[in-house]
Amino acid sequence: MVETEVLKPDAGGIARASALLRGGGLVSFPTETVYGLGADATDDRAVARVFEAKGRPSFNPLIVHLPDAGAVAGYARLEGDAARLADAFWPGPITLVLPLREGGGLSPLVSAGLPTVAVRVPDHALARALLARAGRPVAAPSANPSGRISPTTAEHVLAGLAGRIEAVLDGGPCAVGVESTIIGFDPTPVLLRPGGLPVEAIEACLGGPLLHRAPDSTINAPGQLGSHYAPVAPLRLNAAAARPGERLLGFGPVEAAALNLSPSGDMVEAAANLFHHLHALDSGGAMPIAVSPIPDTGLGRAINDRLRRAAAPRG
Repeated sequence: MVETEVLKPDAGGIARASALLRGGGLVSFPTETVYGLGADATDDRAVARVFEAKGRPSFNPLIVHLPDAGAVAGYARLEGDAARLADAFWPGPITLVLPLREGGGLSPLVSAGLPTVAVRVPDHALARALLARAGRPVAAPSANPSGRISPTTAEHVLAGLAGRIEAVLDGGPCAVGVESTIIGFDPTPVLLRPGGLPVEAIEACLGGPLLHRAPDSTINAPGQLGSHYAPVAPLRLNAAAARPGERLLGFGPVEAAALNLSPSGDMVEAAANLFHHLHALDSGGAMPIAVSPIPDTGLGRAINDRLRRAAAPRG
């Protein structure tokens, strides 16, 4: 057990957080998507502690966070369609799975032994300030116990990881509320995980449709486990109404919802509320949760992806 510090989002907090990271500590920090659990990506022990703290399967790779696109060159090759997407959307909620650069110094635990690494530049001033001050590539999955609901506030992080990590840099609630969209290149761009950047925007930038990863493909990027983002309570999807003994997580103008992702049907509002509302409903015990149908377009794809994984059979 360690005493988990809560750091303010100021110069002192950034300095303390960066010192902890450079010393092999684990620091949770906010991004525009969710709170990440950061470790020095060149430090094998620190990265191993991420897996330990989260109880995360070692075959599930981590995302390396960097302060700007220029920092990528030291660790991965950014070219072609990947460079186009980086120019268009970084900083922002998109992760690119790139070929590892030999001699870059990243721990092999970060990429789970694969020849590629997932990289992104977050669109959050506090996160980029921390990354710049730390001067290290930071491996940062979501700051929650593996398979549980992703955190969008410092309080969520502390509820799951207090005593397991050194600090949380409290930057308030996350604006986007679902993890980044992940794009791989094989060599054609392929959607590996829907997320905070809609697929339509990516396809418009590329001038053509993305390929889609087959559901039973080998895990080659974060967020591809079948059961993931799961509350303790069982989840039932596409529910017209709650059954006796269930609580309804609504979307749109539905009646009798315990909580509603967006009464007006706003996908951005729904994405931002998703994990917060799941946390709130799950805190009431193991009473089953029913979820209203959500359109599978734009950010709805990311929301439905998270909900399907949350509702998947638990192995």
